[in-house]
This record gives sequence, structure tokens and C-alpha cells, in this order.
Amino acid sequence: MDTENIRKPNSKFSQTLATPASVCVYLWLLLSGCAGNIKTLTTPTLSIIVPTETLSLSYPIAVTPTISCIDGLSFIDDLTIPDYSIAIPGSILDKQWLVQNSGSCNWDSRYRLRFIAGVMMGASPEQALFPARAGMQAIIRIAFTAPLEIGEYDSEWQAYDSEGFPFGESFLIKIIVQ
Repeated sequence: MDTENIRKPNSKFSQTLATPASVCVYLWLLLSGCAGNIKTLTTPTLSIIVPTETLSLSYPIAVTPTISCIDGLSFIDDLTIPDYSIAIPGSILDKQWLVQNSGSCNWDSRYRLRFIAGVMMGASPEQALFPARAGMQAIIRIAFTAPLEIGEYDSEWQAYDSEGFPFGESFLIKIIVQ
């Protein structure tokens, strides 16, 4: 094949090879040394595929979990009945703790206090946690009854979030009954 004919606009090459793909095939054949046996190249035909059903594609949306807030409770002080206070058997004990909502969640009516260790001393095993906004201090108050037996007693409590998960520091009352 004459390379001069390739450059001429009305040459047999420009009439038979009308697509960029066929030009590429021709050039590959020419450069690989196989072009000497080719008389004409024709553009291949493609079958058209017509869909019979419409498919709707849905792509999953990636959701990045976000933590809206973090629960926290920090013990600050015993306001009443310091640890190892002396109590009379059967006496009513009005225990109060000063705590801080050290998290970023506001405590609402779904937040609870639960007994976790020691002796309940007449208190209910679950109580409402005083509502407090994030960063604010709160007073937690539980009424206990001193045991009738002489000895040392403690009752430990923990805060639980709206989903039932414990959070923050636990706090307790420690008394000596005599």
C-alpha cells in the first residue's frame, strides 16, 4: 500500500476507513507489518440492544454516624452525711451529693440512677436522675434507712442514659451504724 494515498483526501483509504477505530486498526496493522495483505478495511457493524425492561438503580447512601452528645457525670462533693458518719440503727438518712453534668447531653426524665453495689438500705433500686443541662451542677438526693444491725455499710449508685447504658462516675454513701 502506498503511504502517499493515505494523505490524499479522495484516496481509497479515506473512503473506506471512516471511523477513528478503523484508523487505529489500520495504523496498528501498518506498523506491525501486516498491512501488505489487506486490500480494504471496512467499518464493523454493531448490533443495537434494545432493553425490554426498565431497571431502576438505587445506590446506597453512605451515612456517617454522628454522636449528637456524650454523657458524663462527675462527683463533686458529699453535701450531707460525709463518709463514715455515725448513724443510729433504723434512722432515716437524707443523703445528698453535688455532681456535675460533665457531658454534652442534657439529662431529662429518661435518665436514671441505679443501685449497683453494697446495701440498698431501704432505697428503691432505680430512681430518676435529677434533670440537668450539660455543664451544670445538680444535687442528687436519696432517702435511706440505716440498717438495724451495728456495722459499716455502703450503697453505691450509677447514672444510666436514656438507652440504659451506664455513664460517669459512680457515687456512694458510707456509714457506720452504732
